[in-house]
Amino acid sequence: MSEAASSSSSAPAPGSSRPAQKDAATEDIERLLSREATAFQREIEVERILKAFKLNPYEMLDIHEDATPEEIKKKYRQLSLFIHPDKTSHARAPEAFDLLKKAESELSDKQKREELDAVIHQARAILLKALTLPLNTRDDDPRLKSLTPPWKQQLLTKAKEMLIDEEVRRRKAVKMNLANEGLEARKKEEEVNAKKRKAEEEARWEETREQRVGSWRTFATNSKKKKKTKVTLLG
Repeated sequence: MSEAASSSSSAPAPGSSRPAQKDAATEDIERLLSREATAFQREIEVERILKAFKLNPYEMLDIHEDATPEEIKKKYRQLSLFIHPDKTSHARAPEAFDLLKKAESELSDKQKREELDAVIHQARAILLKALTLPLNTRDDDPRLKSLTPPWKQQLLTKAKEMLIDEEVRRRKAVKMNLANEGLEARKKEEEVNAKKRKAEEEARWEETREQRVGSWRTFATNSKKKKKTKVTLLG
């Protein structure tokens, strides 16, 4: 048999499915690797959320403070679906899911977001002033790109310090208010108890009035009898 014939006999037949089988196997492997990579990425995102600074919802959602309400809701939906406890085996996925919901809720509250933005803007102003840069300097300004540590990290750190200070002050105020409320509650309780004691004393006084009157009548009668009794002199 000639070499050409041999080569022709060893080549796959026109209707052979061997290449198709190889393609299917490759696709299965790629899908498996993709699932493993996605699962790994989900766990990494859960860890990121858990390690993020809890007092900064922007950091929790990994979104810029200039984001619109629509962008915030969109980012929340993406992240919440990505790390949903039903889609990842991470033990703390439910906790991360709840933290995301809390962050989105705080940024959806107009007053809370304004208070948060005020602290972040103040942190930015302090840093820019220290760098002798205008307060309207943008985060993407070339003069901020060569900083060490990076500008974003410095801003996050400064904002973190100020947010912690704000939280400490808030907790002290709440504690003081609770203490004052407790003092007022004790005063009211003492007033109620005093009125209750007075009412009880008045009730007991009324209950024993007849007894006191009877005792007085008995005493008065005996006193009159003693006055009428003549003293007999001896001798």
